[in-house]
Amino acid sequence: MTALKLSGLEPLIITKDSNFINIGERTNVTGSRQFLRLIEAGDFHSALEVARHQVEGGAQILDVNFDEALIDGKSSMVRFLNLLASEPDIARVPVMIDSSRWEIIEAGLQVLQGKGIVNSISLKEGEEVFLQQARAIRRYGAAMVVMAFDEKGQADSFQRRIEIAQRCYTLLKKQNIPSEDILFDLNIFPVGTGLAEHADNAVAFFQALRWVRENLPGVSLIGGVSNVSFAFRGNDRVREAMHSVFLYHAIKSGMGLGIVNPHQIGIYDTLEPELRKLVEDVVLNSDPLATERLLEYASSHRGSQKKHSEQQDWRALDLQERLNYALVKGQEKYIEQDVAECLKQGQNPLDIIETSLMEGMGIVGDLFAQGKMFLPQVVKSARVMKRAVAYLQPMLLAQKSAEAEKKGKILLATVKGDVHDIGKNIVGVVLGCNNYDVVDLGVMVPLHEIIQQAKSLQVDAVGLSGLITPSLEEMKEIAREMQRQNLNIPLLIGGATTSRIHTAVKLAPEYPFQVVHVNDASRAVSVVSSLIGEDSKRYRETVFEEYTLARESFLARQVEKKYVSIAQARAAKPMLEFTENNVQRPTMLGTRTLELSSLCVLEPYIDWTPFFRAWDLHGKFPQILSDEVVGEQARSLMHDARRMLEEITSQKLLQAKAVFGIYPAFSNPTDDIVVLDALGKPQTVFHTLRQQSQRAEGKSYLALSDFIAPQQTGVEDYIGCFALSAGFGAQQLSEMYQSAGDDYNAIMVKALADRLAEAFAEYLHEKIRKDYWGYAKEESLSAEHLIEEKYRGIRPAPGYPACPDHREKETLWNLMEVEQTIGLCLTDSLAMFPTAAVSGYYFAHPQARYFGVGRIGKDQVEDYALRAGITTEEAERYLSANLAY
Repeated sequence: MTALKLSGLEPLIITKDSNFINIGERTNVTGSRQFLRLIEAGDFHSALEVARHQVEGGAQILDVNFDEALIDGKSSMVRFLNLLASEPDIARVPVMIDSSRWEIIEAGLQVLQGKGIVNSISLKEGEEVFLQQARAIRRYGAAMVVMAFDEKGQADSFQRRIEIAQRCYTLLKKQNIPSEDILFDLNIFPVGTGLAEHADNAVAFFQALRWVRENLPGVSLIGGVSNVSFAFRGNDRVREAMHSVFLYHAIKSGMGLGIVNPHQIGIYDTLEPELRKLVEDVVLNSDPLATERLLEYASSHRGSQKKHSEQQDWRALDLQERLNYALVKGQEKYIEQDVAECLKQGQNPLDIIETSLMEGMGIVGDLFAQGKMFLPQVVKSARVMKRAVAYLQPMLLAQKSAEAEKKGKILLATVKGDVHDIGKNIVGVVLGCNNYDVVDLGVMVPLHEIIQQAKSLQVDAVGLSGLITPSLEEMKEIAREMQRQNLNIPLLIGGATTSRIHTAVKLAPEYPFQVVHVNDASRAVSVVSSLIGEDSKRYRETVFEEYTLARESFLARQVEKKYVSIAQARAAKPMLEFTENNVQRPTMLGTRTLELSSLCVLEPYIDWTPFFRAWDLHGKFPQILSDEVVGEQARSLMHDARRMLEEITSQKLLQAKAVFGIYPAFSNPTDDIVVLDALGKPQTVFHTLRQQSQRAEGKSYLALSDFIAPQQTGVEDYIGCFALSAGFGAQQLSEMYQSAGDDYNAIMVKALADRLAEAFAEYLHEKIRKDYWGYAKEESLSAEHLIEEKYRGIRPAPGYPACPDHREKETLWNLMEVEQTIGLCLTDSLAMFPTAAVSGYYFAHPQARYFGVGRIGKDQVEDYALRAGITTEEAERYLSANLAY
């Protein structure tokens, strides 16, 4: 009888008669926030306790993963496995080395004790890489998980699963790899999402399990079980039941191992009968109303008391309670009526603000701080407060009363060259709700103006915001200048590109005891109150000490990486094929414009997940709508968004314009892409950068130019370019709402414009693939698959990992005459305005894929500067985040 033989300090022999094998998932930075925090802090000994807890809880194999951007995965894997080997009560079980990066897998295999499993390899990069990795795993003496994933993407149907499994099995057997050392992961996808295309996810998986068991003798079957219940995150009771029911049927179908948290699985036979039946109907898709019924059950069984009915007439409450209710619930219908009643009772207008209204806003602030209210609700509360104050304003002026005493004056600004302000506006609203005097200088504010206004207004703190990478350097210059002028004014840092580590490493040393990173709006009030409160000196010292430790720890964890020369990297670039089969002549050549007559066509392409994130509601759409914690608020926000979207589209309040082109092009040996005009003469050049961080033997070093045919092939290839915005009119519409005191809708407009711009980019790319270029005329993908980019070709953008130099936008703008044609501008720091905009390139080669250039050596920087016609110092400034020296 064949058996999968594994070992830690003790052997684990798995046959077809073995019971189900639990693989603990919590020693995985992508699956456990606790484990991630411990590894980020360098606390590997506490991380071992997570492993110990998994083994004690019944895990028979440990899944270990360090795939996280800010972690040195290779050194972390080696260190953790070495530490784990010294703990006999943990090391007795085998280890599964889990990574998407081969160099991490190989480093782990070199120190792994006993016989473990590699998770995973696949045909994603083609047969050659697949077999090379399989042979290496075999040499290291490990078993291997093979994902149902090929050059076309992840298998999500019964037919695709079995086709890929058969192909992989045949290839591996030709390499004399024992069947018992092959474990197939056939991809577990969520059920109960409410989307029709997901209804049969589990059924197709079970069918594929049975087929593999019957047709590919000797192999094992494995899966990541928690994926199946993704739609019910936040409801542990339902999730545990889903895991139990799914496992019951998966095991019956042949799955012998699963990556699960053993503490989150119930016993199938002991599940509450009603819940088991509901879950079974969803998993087996045996009832078309199953998901709806399970959602109803989940809503009424959340393990907490049901909310009190709000059908009571809150208008019957006393006056102060009505004011509190209106502010907490964001109800503005009666606010002027209730404020007028306060006046009739003899209250002074200033007292109404300072006492009656601020009492309600105090409740809002407390609930927000406790995580019981969310940003959209707080912004609605601010709208009610502003309306009340606006009603009282004439009386305040008539009495020549002073404004209610403020807690402090805060200056906010988006730094020079950056035009993104949604997050900054939300922070301003939250601070205003908590009685801070907020001075917002707007966007693209230069250094000298920020410092001049901070001094002349005598502000208590300055808050800087930025989204694009060059903003980080601008923030550093501002911090340095504030230190030079000895301003002694606290500096708050926020924005998508910022982080606590970046602030500690790059900014805190420039302006000691003054700089604090604010991760999100929910922390703004507590940070500001600590910075300018009575005990501010101690708080600043504490933060500086924390940042000093974080900086030292970060620098100490940096393992000196090795880099190859640019000549070596170019010599090891991927050798892609360029033939008539994979290079298609476009239907059109040259530049065109597109202006949508209606934005309605973009609605199916909207990815709503980032929309909720902009409001500080975290979770994937549509699952977030049923989330236990934020679901109710997410549904309310979605309702408001759809209502505004309807208004925007029906009244044509925003315009969407694009300019795009497809041009003949070739790549040269120095990583440039030469774009040709209609006569075949060079008209412009895109300069790309190549990876230099040393990779495993046989791995290629990528540059975007690799996806364009070299001139010497004689093949005529093409590159596409585009720039678009769905934000024409957004600034004016937002300002209209803002001037009316409606911050909620002012922010909503910009958030929706951003989503429409991304949807426009997705819509246009589809048109390029199917019509204008025509290399994927038969493509038929759902909106969900479009969002997941399950199509041929890529559209990278300047300023992003594959092309980190924002300056390349200037070449795009000149080539397509973007500003002259559609009015989309570039700022001094190369941000786009209107801000709801997207630009980039189109690459059509079947093997084109996204990647990060990472850090590069001085030899490439000097080479790049020479190619781009700039000085080395200029190149270093533009590429500061990518320098390896």
